[in-house]
Amino acid sequence: MSDPQNIKRRGLMLVLSSPSGAGKSTISRELLDREPELTMSVSATTRPPRPGEEEGKDYFFITKDNFHDMVGKDEFLEHATVFDNSYGTPRGPVEAALADGKDVLFDVDWQGTQQLRGRAPADLVRIFILPPSKDELERRLYARAQDPEEVIKKRMDKAATEMGHYDEYDYIVVNNVVKDSVAEVQAILIAERLKKDRREGLYDFVRELCGHEDAEV
Repeated sequence: MSDPQNIKRRGLMLVLSSPSGAGKSTISRELLDREPELTMSVSATTRPPRPGEEEGKDYFFITKDNFHDMVGKDEFLEHATVFDNSYGTPRGPVEAALADGKDVLFDVDWQGTQQLRGRAPADLVRIFILPPSKDELERRLYARAQDPEEVIKKRMDKAATEMGHYDEYDYIVVNNVVKDSVAEVQAILIAERLKKDRREGLYDFVRELCGHEDAEV
């Protein structure tokens, strides 16, 4: 939803984090379909492309040398190495989108969120997605039929650690019914867009409402 008064604003960085199986990816897809001013952050990675993945859409595929060079030049908002492959969020495209009044959606864990908080606290809105119960989380992991039982047990153990960081987030959404959770996240997004500190054109708008340029507002 755009600003009905067309008051210029700075975009925001919307972070969704959750344990695997809580429904974060489903909520993200629905939200992107509903919000034309919201775009998904594209990470850079050193791993090779998988079948069907597209450069610039799924990831920016770069070499390890290029990745280390970008780290040295402080060109990532956040980055991490997982199983010998590195991943990071390039700073340039995100900052360009924010300056243009666009919002950027991030699918990162609590560690990535901490890095984003350290680099761009004023632009960040953090939402943690929780499952309605431990049993339901386990049921969803089994229902996906993507992982063997030993992997699911590891995911459940990891989930406990991840959920322990819920207090580091601005909002908590318990994903019981997906459509309700999407509506809640969308409501958060709309409210955050209306915060006066993000509405860079508000001063000029109010001054015009007052009737003359020298009005004190």
